[in-house]
Amino acid sequence: MAPQGQHQDHVYKRVSTDQQSTARQNLVLDEAGIEDPVVFEEDGGTSSRLHPLQRPKFRELLTYARPGDIVHISEMFRLVGGTGHILDVLDVLHRDQVALRIHDVAFSAMDLTARHLRTGELLSTVKFMVQTLAAAGELQRDLQRELTYDGLRAAEAKGNKGGRRPAVPAAKIDAVRTAYLEGRSIAALARDHDVSRGAIRTAVADLLLEYTAVDPGAPAPELAVALDMPGKVADFLRAAELEPAERATLDQGVTVRRGQGYTLRVTTVPAVHRRLLDLCQPFDGPPGISVIPAQRKARREYANRVNSLAAHTGR
Repeated sequence: MAPQGQHQDHVYKRVSTDQQSTARQNLVLDEAGIEDPVVFEEDGGTSSRLHPLQRPKFRELLTYARPGDIVHISEMFRLVGGTGHILDVLDVLHRDQVALRIHDVAFSAMDLTARHLRTGELLSTVKFMVQTLAAAGELQRDLQRELTYDGLRAAEAKGNKGGRRPAVPAAKIDAVRTAYLEGRSIAALARDHDVSRGAIRTAVADLLLEYTAVDPGAPAPELAVALDMPGKVADFLRAAELEPAERATLDQGVTVRRGQGYTLRVTTVPAVHRRLLDLCQPFDGPPGISVIPAQRKARREYANRVNSLAAHTGR
């Protein structure tokens, strides 16, 4: 607890799945220079659909905070998922005389708890900005879902199935491991059992290093390469269905400021870069469906960087 007369800083963190990390949030909050904050972090996978006032750690934060304290979050969506939620939260923070600071992009310079001195109501300019920007965030997520749906429909029309393939059934794991040791490739096993290559790698994880060591003819492993991914591409991928390795790659990316936006510096092997690029296919849109030029441009920029790897690696 801060000494009397001084405020205490509190940091709130949340991720939407238990496969994500708070690495990007940590970067943004570290750059803000917050000194000795009390950190409240929700358990992994706490949904944005759950009202913030019902989340265990945020309720604990509100109980702990005292008048004059400040709550810091990296981005608006870590705390709220819609305009109704943010207005509810601001009412409670105002009641408790606790300030809110959001440190990424649109809200970073605003006091979101500012009230009219006479009426005590939320300043009209603040309320307008909060509602407008929160609505814009909802619109962006809706557009991403629509683009993903349209892309999946186009893929299905070509005979491809969308979504993540299932894991290897427990009854077949021994057969998969035996076939792998006998020389069957991961790609072939994935086709045989109609699962992803990642599922096969998980089933034979403890055999990979050992088997590679006794296979002198195996190709040299790919080396990780750092590429700058446009922010629009990164935002889209965070909302997509990803393999654990792909999700970890995004979570470990480093944010680089670019004017009003940002890029995410992603370091991974070329194969993962190519898979992430493939997942952005909805940005180009299926025939007859209009696309957002800025998103198509962002995908093209990332595609140019990924495709340039082939010239240097020969793969």
